[in-house]
Order: sequence, then C-alpha cells, then structure tokens
Amino acid sequence: MSLGPVMLDLVGTSLTQLEREMLLHPQTGGVILFTRNFESVEQITALITEIHNLRTPHLLVAVDHEGGRVQRFREGFTHIPAAATYGDIYSRDKKQAKKLAKECGWLMAAECRSVGIDMSFAPVLDIGIGLSGVIGDRAYHSNPETISLLAHEFMLGMQQAGMVATGKHFPGHGSVKEDSHTAHPQDRRALNDIIMKDVIPFERMIHYGLAAIMPAHVVYPAVDTKPAGYSTVWLQQILRQQLNFQGVIFSDDLSMEAAGVAGDFKDRANLALQAGCDMVLVCNHSEAAQQVLESLENYSNPTSQMRLIRMHGRGEINRQELMATERWQTIVKEVTLLEEDRNLELDV
Repeated sequence: MSLGPVMLDLVGTSLTQLEREMLLHPQTGGVILFTRNFESVEQITALITEIHNLRTPHLLVAVDHEGGRVQRFREGFTHIPAAATYGDIYSRDKKQAKKLAKECGWLMAAECRSVGIDMSFAPVLDIGIGLSGVIGDRAYHSNPETISLLAHEFMLGMQQAGMVATGKHFPGHGSVKEDSHTAHPQDRRALNDIIMKDVIPFERMIHYGLAAIMPAHVVYPAVDTKPAGYSTVWLQQILRQQLNFQGVIFSDDLSMEAAGVAGDFKDRANLALQAGCDMVLVCNHSEAAQQVLESLENYSNPTSQMRLIRMHGRGEINRQELMATERWQTIVKEVTLLEEDRNLELDV
C-alpha cells in the first residue's frame, strides 16, 4: 500500500477504532501529533509504534517541534530554544550561533526519532521583522541571509539524526500582522519585493537540499487571488519551475480560518492538491477528514507518492543510548544553561 495524500490527527493518547479504520484508508499517508496526544515518553512511543505497524510502508508520523513555544512534547524532552535565540547570539558570536543551531537541530530530531517520529515541520524560514505575532520568535532573524545560514545549520543537525527538514511558510508569513489560524491575511507587496526578501531563505535552502516545504495560508494579491497553498502560480510556476524545487509540498492545516476561502473541506483538499501540494493536512475535525478521504477515493499521483516515501525517518535511535552519549549530555547542559541565563535576563 502506497502513502496517500492526506495527513490526519488523533483525538487522544491512544487510537480509537474509527481512527484505526481511517489510518488504514488508502488515501491516508500520515499522522500529525499534538500535545493532547502526549502523556509520557512510554505512551507516545507505544502509540507511534502502533501507527507504524498498521501499514507497509508505514504512515508518516509528524509533529510541530520547532522549539520555543511551538514544541508539542515537553516532559521527557529537552526544551529546544526558539529560533530567534540563535539569531540573537549570531549578532554577538557567529560561530557559536551556527554551532548551537546545528546541535539543537540534531537534539530535536534525535529525541523525536528516539520515540519513532519520522519528521518535524521545521525550520521556520519566515522573516522576523516584528510584525507577525504568530511568527514572532519562531523566526531566526530579520536578515534573509542570516536566516538561511542558521536554518541550514539546523537542517544539517536534523539530517545527522536521520530526519529531513520542512521549511515554512512559503513564500513568507513574516510581513503580515494577521494570524492565518484565525483571520485572512493579505500581503500586498509586489512580487519582486517578496522574491528579493522573503523568498531568499527558501531559495537558499532548496539549493542546500531542503526535502519539503509548507506554503502559507496568505493571499498575495499582486501575484494571485488565492492563498499560496491553493495557488498554481506560487506552487507550480514559482516554487517548482522558477526555484526548481523537487521535494514534497505539504499544505498547512486546512481547518485554519484562512483556508476556508476555498469552500468546504473537500473543496479545500482538492484545490490544494490541484495547485501542487503532495499532501494535505486535515486537523481538529474528524468528520471533515472522513469527507476528504471519501472525496479522494479515486485520486492517484505516483510522483507525489515517490516524493513522500523519502520523508520517512532514517535509522533507529535507542533513547537510553542517546541520553548516554557525550553529545546529548553536552548540548542538553548548554541549552539548560542558556535557558537559565535568558530567564535571569527576563527577571531583571
């Protein structure tokens, strides 16, 4: 059974019978986990193992584990610094910032891989200009070249742990104030302005071998009337043809407010796939997910299936052995001290 084009979520810490049936649907290709799915390291490991054992090749298991405020698993996992932390350090010590980004990329991916996670939707490649609240310190820096450099190091660390990277949110979410989870953001800049600034980190990371990209639910009216994730202009003409991106395109969550411009969930999924997405995410709405699966009953895209299979995690990482390594102990200590120093600064 090949990987289908739909990524679903789960309601709790174990699979329900309905969820098990949905995961066995031929159009399902992955599962994204949230904090509500996590109870303990042992529980999440058992849940992921059960998901993987359902099918061959196994379903992709993903999580948003960027670090900072976007880290779904806490207890038993090291608190990874927010991306802006590396940018702050870069202004004082470029070598240290690059090393920290690489080691934290490895640490994040290694801990996730040790419980069976295939992929984390990271790094964020948006420009951090202080305008977007939903991006905020999730952005590495305000300079596109600095973002590219630090994100590349983070990706290299991830790859060392057997995990490929997903850059988001193409072509850039940092220059709009509204949150696409709850509003319909529009970026009214000219195409050339976006290309010459926001797209640079994506272009650089594609050159470095970025495996996947997630587009933004943002409308750029100077380019297209549709949000980027529904736009053949952005996904086909610019991302695939102009930037020569050959990896996976994941839609952002189709339950977000900004995604609703396309109609019901069936229409959203079909429009995203037609625009060029290889896999669509349907979260927090089980009934909608079922509708999407049914609507795609006869859907087939062999090229997407070939791309998706490359997203599986590589190699096995034993958790106890990982925590016994000098590399893990050293970086955890460094991150802990960094966190303590930042808390002291905030107290002052």
